[in-house]
Formats: sequence, structure tokens, C-alpha cells
Amino acid sequence: MIMAFELKQNLKLSQQLIMTPQLQQAIKLLILSRQELVDTINQEIEENPLLEEVTADEVSAEEVRADVEDDVQSVEKEDSKLPERTAELTGEGDGREEFDWNNYLEDYGPVGVSYDRADGEAPTLDNVLTESPSLVEHLMWQMKLSPFTEEEVRVGSQIIGNLDNNGYLCATLSEIAQLENVSEDYVEAVLKKVQEFDPSGVAARNLQECLLIQARMLAKENPLLEVIIREHLKDLELKNYIHIARKLKVPLREVETAVLLISKMDPKPGAVYSEERVQSIIPDVYVVKSGDDYKIVLNDDGLPRLRISNFYREIMAGIGSRDRAEEENGKKYIRDKIQSATWLIKSIQQRHKTIYKVAESIVKHQKEFFDKGIDYLKPLVLRNIADDVEMHESTISRVVTNKYMHSHRGIFEMKYFFGSSIQRTSGENIASKSVKEEIRHLIAGEDPKKPYSDCEIVDLLKAKNIDIARRTVAKYREMIGILPSSKRKKYF
Repeated sequence: MIMAFELKQNLKLSQQLIMTPQLQQAIKLLILSRQELVDTINQEIEENPLLEEVTADEVSAEEVRADVEDDVQSVEKEDSKLPERTAELTGEGDGREEFDWNNYLEDYGPVGVSYDRADGEAPTLDNVLTESPSLVEHLMWQMKLSPFTEEEVRVGSQIIGNLDNNGYLCATLSEIAQLENVSEDYVEAVLKKVQEFDPSGVAARNLQECLLIQARMLAKENPLLEVIIREHLKDLELKNYIHIARKLKVPLREVETAVLLISKMDPKPGAVYSEERVQSIIPDVYVVKSGDDYKIVLNDDGLPRLRISNFYREIMAGIGSRDRAEEENGKKYIRDKIQSATWLIKSIQQRHKTIYKVAESIVKHQKEFFDKGIDYLKPLVLRNIADDVEMHESTISRVVTNKYMHSHRGIFEMKYFFGSSIQRTSGENIASKSVKEEIRHLIAGEDPKKPYSDCEIVDLLKAKNIDIARRTVAKYREMIGILPSSKRKKYF
């Protein structure tokens, strides 16, 4: 048997897209939120000894509010020996260019338009963080002031510790009894005492018990309360007041009076003491009205200003006195750190420029919204902005993610200005968000005793040249958190 082997070589030419490290970093920084960017910068400062933050004392007010170009010019006027800023990173090349140690990289500043402190303070934010007392602490404080025995305090602490954010008891009586080695009847007795605490209705096991606890305080005022809650809670939910009146054999007016009192009860008594912290929104961009036009103001407050430490430039000057191996190692280390710092600074600059251009384009497309309100919000997709600023759609998507814009109309996520369009019977298409707002306005102006059905809303929208199906109205209504007409109807 003869076996033959054949060896062939093929020469193939192909193209491959390779992202340089600095381009990867620029893309990574672009998608970060403001707080994530601050955390990233602080981490880089800790890891790279060549990076340092410029303090407020080192930066004059003029340098803070000047554009990058103006800043460079002013520096050159003050000291001609100071180096020029590094060229903008484009993602081209391998980043291995020899570093000129005679030059010194200055700190970066905001790109585009920075807020002029001479024109006044930055727009105030209404989002003020407040901390409400804990529900557990509030109840424990009341228990300490109550005549509880040591054993009752232990059981009561277990009950209070097993309440959810709405004030409802999550654990069963048997579980608490087993933990504290007591009977279920004893736990029940302690639970009744805890249920007398403020807020009224706390420590209930379900909605019915929560309402009954609150009703007992008003039982003398209206004895029907407990009966309706205990026996006709389902009819109460469906607003079937006539059926309740027939079953209880009482006038409809008395039922309506009792229902009015029930509607004023709190179904989530513990929610007011929720420990959830509300985070304030810090906008990335301000939209400031200037005459008939709008200008874009990048918010650079709170962002660290970076520069390359001059200390390491002095070290490089003294390396030549050492042996050659040590000299090369020192230069390589500092060269790598300089490269990393340069990439970071220029990536941040590029991020500022990109956000500015995208925000400017959004304002241009949605100028009528800023002038007249949400009814004039235009349909907008990523491609519209991408074509305008000559960027890829994926870049626009990264820019508008987790970025916020402040205007006299409020604070909006930049994604807010993008949305699908609804065909009008005549004229230009309308944004889906505008249709939702129109539905909200119609329902807000309806007669509470005769609320609009979804079909009636369809007819009202048609009168405004908006042609959509009933199921679309129902979907939009649910998205904005509005109940159907049967549950919106009020009888008194």
C-alpha cells in the first residue's frame, strides 16, 4: 500500500477591523453614566501615579468656563514655553509614538460650551434628598413606651422585624411562635397590641385586615364600615355599590358614605416610612434659552480635572545618571503610564464633544417641543441624529444611554426624545409620546361620574386627526398607569 501526502500553501488577502486600545477606551467611556465616569476617573487616578487632579485653587474662574481652544490660546499668551495639547484620538495607529519629554501635557477642560458663572448660577434642581425615619425604628420606639413585658418585647420585635416596606406581616404566626418558643395564641395577642401602633393598619396580614384595623377607629362614626370590608370587599373593588346596598338592605346613600370613608384609608400604611433612598438626577447637559434659540451647556461640575504630574518629568531628567538597563526600565514604565493617561484624557475630551454634538442635534430636531411643549414632540429615530452628526447609530445609542438633559421643560433622559410615529389623518405624523399625553389630557378633563371609554377616546382622537385603534388606546392608557373607565367612575 502506497500512501501519498500533498502539502499546499495558499496566500489569502483579507481585511479585518481591529479596534485600537484607545478606541476601545473611548467607546467604554461613552456609554458610562455621569457617576460611573467619576468612579472610573478616580480609579484611574489611584492606579496611575502620573495622573493627578487639578484642585480648585489651581484653576482660575476664567480657565474653568473657557472653551478648549480659548484655554489653549490663553496659555500660550501667558507662557510660550508651555506645550501644546495632544492631538485628538481618532482610533488610528497603535499608540506607540515616541513621547516628547520636553513637552508637558496640560489639564483638560470642558468641550463645547461650559456654563458661564458670570451669567448666574447653574439651574437649580428640585430633587432634594430627604431621609424619612425607618418603619422598624418608629414601631420599636412605640413598643419601648408601651407596657410590654420582656417576653412580649421579644415576640413584638420578631413581628416588627418581619414587616415589609408596606407594613404587612410576612411571616406566619406559627413561624414566629417556633422562633420564640411560645404559643400561637400568645403571638396573636402580641400582634393585636402591635396593630394598635401608628401608622394605623400596620402589621396586618392582608389588605382586608389592614382596612379592618383602620375601620375599628371609625366604627362608632359608621358601623357599616367593618361589615362592607369583611363581607363585600370584592364588590367594593368593582364599585358595585348597588349590590352592596341590596345585600345589606340599607339605602344606597349610606353605602356611598361608608365607601367614601374607606377610600380615605391607607392600604399601604408602611410606605411612608420606606427606607428606599431616592437618587437625585444630575443632568449631563443644560439646554439654556438664548433669545429665540437654544444653546447647549455641558455640565462639568463634579467631574475631576486631570493633568500629567510634572513630578515624573523631573524624574526622567535624572534617569540618565543611572546605568542603561535601569534607565530603559524607568523610561518604559513612565512611557506606558504617560500613554495610558493621555488616552484617558483624550477619551474624556472625545466623550464631551460627542455628547455635545448629539445634544445639539436633538435640540435642533425637537425645537418645537422646547418652545411649545410635549404636544409638539416630533417622531425621532437614531438614524436621524446619526445622519445629522455623521456618526454611526450605535454611537448615538451609547450617547443617549444614562444621559440626562435639563431644560425649562424639566429633566429628561436623552432617550426620551426618541420614539415611533403615529399616522395622522392629515398633516405630519405625531410622536407616540404626544399621543399618550393627549390621552392623559382627555381623561383628566372627563366627567368623573361619566368617564370616557376607550372607544370614546378613539373618536375624540379622530377629531384631532389622530387615527389609532381601540386596543392601541388601551395599551397606551395602561402604559401611563390609568385605569379603565369602569374603575375610574366615581359615584359621589
